[in-house]
Amino acid sequence: MRKYKCLSNTEWSSNGYKLVPIRTEDKYEILSWRNSQIEILRQKEKISKEQQDVYYAKVVDKLFEEEFPKQLLFSFLHDDVLIGYGGLVHIDWESKNAEISFLLENNNNNFQLKFTEFLRMIFLISFDEINLKKNHTTVYNIESRKQYIEVLENIGFEKEAILKNHMFFEKKYYDVLIYSYFNKIYENWLTD
Repeated sequence: MRKYKCLSNTEWSSNGYKLVPIRTEDKYEILSWRNSQIEILRQKEKISKEQQDVYYAKVVDKLFEEEFPKQLLFSFLHDDVLIGYGGLVHIDWESKNAEISFLLENNNNNFQLKFTEFLRMIFLISFDEINLKKNHTTVYNIESRKQYIEVLENIGFEKEAILKNHMFFEKKYYDVLIYSYFNKIYENWLTD
């Protein structure tokens, strides 16, 4: 298993869920999920296998060589089966903040539970392992993201910004919401 230089662990687990540094063997399944859920991503067009191979070779593989990578990506497993992926992206090591990225398999059964477990582990990485002060996430205010927003609000993310009519999708403009979670309050949630 590969290891990020900035992290002391290679596995985080909670209630049968696990995060491990992103595995090369998962890249085509992740590609399939990205292409089938394009409406919730910043990605504007489908990605080919060749493009995915190039991305892994030029970007993902190099993350494991850097002391302070701009991204920490993880395979998200349940009972050792891949069910999603995500991590910390756009890491600002100086300001100590990062954006949370998360994508679940096409089967969204128990989405709220799965996303909550993912966040529980990503907070351990961001706040305990690399001592970030803040995590944030950007979400489109569309129907298919309502459960994502509910989880954020239920565990204490603060809505920091609304970008009005910022995203065009299916012939209509939608708001983009930015939520943040600060290190000073994370301990209360993890112990509940």
